[in-house]
Amino acid sequence: MRRIAYCSPINPVHSGISDYSEELLPYLAQYVDITLYIDDGVVPANPFLATHLTIRPLSALAHDHDQQPYDAVLYHMGNSPAHFGIYDAAQRTPGVVVLHDLVLHHFMLQYHAVHRHDIDGYRALAATYYGDNGTHIADRMLQGIFDDAVFDMPLCQPVLNGAQLLISHSQYVVDHCALIAPALPAAVVTQAVPVLPQTDAKAHRAQLDFGPDPFVIASFGHVNPYKRVEQVLRVVRNLRRAGVNAHYIIVGSVSPNFALAALVRRTGTAECVHVTGYVSAQDFGAYVAAADLCINLRHPTAGETSASLLRLLAAGKPTAISASGSFLEIPTDCAMHIPLDNSETDMLTACAFLVHQHPTFAKTIGAQARALIERTHTLSHAAARSIQVLARHYGWEEQTIQRPVLWDVVPVAAENGISRLPQPVLVPASAPRAFEAAAAAHAKTTPWAESSLRNTIATLFRKNS
Repeated sequence: MRRIAYCSPINPVHSGISDYSEELLPYLAQYVDITLYIDDGVVPANPFLATHLTIRPLSALAHDHDQQPYDAVLYHMGNSPAHFGIYDAAQRTPGVVVLHDLVLHHFMLQYHAVHRHDIDGYRALAATYYGDNGTHIADRMLQGIFDDAVFDMPLCQPVLNGAQLLISHSQYVVDHCALIAPALPAAVVTQAVPVLPQTDAKAHRAQLDFGPDPFVIASFGHVNPYKRVEQVLRVVRNLRRAGVNAHYIIVGSVSPNFALAALVRRTGTAECVHVTGYVSAQDFGAYVAAADLCINLRHPTAGETSASLLRLLAAGKPTAISASGSFLEIPTDCAMHIPLDNSETDMLTACAFLVHQHPTFAKTIGAQARALIERTHTLSHAAARSIQVLARHYGWEEQTIQRPVLWDVVPVAAENGISRLPQPVLVPASAPRAFEAAAAAHAKTTPWAESSLRNTIATLFRKNS
């Protein structure tokens, strides 16, 4: 069998890439022998890794490869400090870069400022690739001013320059990298997730205790200023003005740089917005099951493919996504694409009412989403495609399955209920009570259901029914 060195963060390092690798590895190892390289000192939380794979520290990779060369070395790179050691290893021993985020600017800032203590190195990189404008943005970033302009300055060139082959989860990233490194061979291997068993939502909703006939909207993952939360809060307000018992759950942590309480106060949604903080995989599944409508908005985009989005689609949930970046590769009959223009809130409101008022629509689009995942985003599909790409690039003989899946990637069942219940957003007591009365008066004179939105709902329903 061919031998592969696989470099990735793994749990207990909190990262979506840790989860992805732990789910993919038992399928990939059906074809090849894998040695897993991880940060020095990290003890895998998943006992199956140590039982079934050889695990080595990243610092030993160069020596190991010199002594007995691997047939391929895979480096999983993302836009977070979890990849410091992987980037160091890739600089010493070139290989295949699996690029999970197009934008690595935040990684490069932290790598040079925190890991290398070399601020001038970061400024020099920004200047080399983006000139005076790059220097200006770098100086702002170093002052703690996180400018949106960095999304147009991905700073992934140092990673691509040393690579032998690029693998990405989206055509969006491959196309953008072709402009940056046109000579670098590249291929798409779609992101993959386990297909979760569908569970009854009634018990989970009852546990939430949101009152009669709640309409539960949920978003999943770390919340920052790019996740379009203000637009969602306006939608929740619109629903409640129309008499819908709407509740919004943010399943995940909230960035300290994001003023959620201020937005909740401004939109008058304190009684119906709830935050869980970081949750276990079991609770994640339970909240997915409880949701009527899932939200996965983001702009600007770092070119990432959202594993949390794929998990929502795999669960058969109607989901609203931003019509940008790699999200555009999700078919429009599998998720509701929300434009990033002045109609964003109105369209999101229309979609929410559509899901609420037409259960057949919600069921249909959810079923189509689940079918998409089962067709093109399974772990077995991603493993087979990865091996196919490597074999073609390196000129290997055709690779076939040599052994069973090394261990079962069993999704955590949600039947046991929610162990970490959401908490209300703490809005300062000084929030003006008059706001609610003013909002109610405004709702009477300017209801959400203007003719344009009625037409939008009718169009969407005809298109998807």
